[in-house]
Amino acid sequence: GKKGKITFLDTPGHEAFGGIRARGAKVADIAILVVAGDDGVKPQTLEALKCIRDAGLPFIVAVNKIDKPGSNVERTKQNLAEHEVYIEGYGGDVPAVPISALQGQGIPELLDMIILVSELQELKGDHALPGTGVVIENRLDTKKGMSATLIIKDGTVKSGAFVVAEDA
Repeated sequence: GKKGKITFLDTPGHEAFGGIRARGAKVADIAILVVAGDDGVKPQTLEALKCIRDAGLPFIVAVNKIDKPGSNVERTKQNLAEHEVYIEGYGGDVPAVPISALQGQGIPELLDMIILVSELQELKGDHALPGTGVVIENRLDTKKGMSATLIIKDGTVKSGAFVVAEDA
């Protein structure tokens, strides 16, 4: 019944972007490990899993591409168990949600699961505090000056406030 907001930080799945995934894991409160239901666990899945585990994040598995021929959610869950990811119903406590990102199938269930995990983790911020967070990326525009994309982890940043990051 209560409305809320979820901020997603999407990191690339390709192996070459491991550093970005590691930084993303340091910023996140909850991770979503996306595994293709037709491909199963790949090297980049294992690297993403390592980032999640190193950061100590609670996580949800989203088994994607359930709309594709050859997709097999149960085989994917078994494949995850071979890599010590134990899904609920398979002797573990990691929630898994089958989805089709292309068709939007399972997305409401995934959002509900994110909310449930956040409630179980008691994730809350204090809006009365000054905003603190993490710079995700920055850029210098010759006409506008420096700008940055931030994730606010706690507190509130109000219009007109100054933002300080290291010496900038």
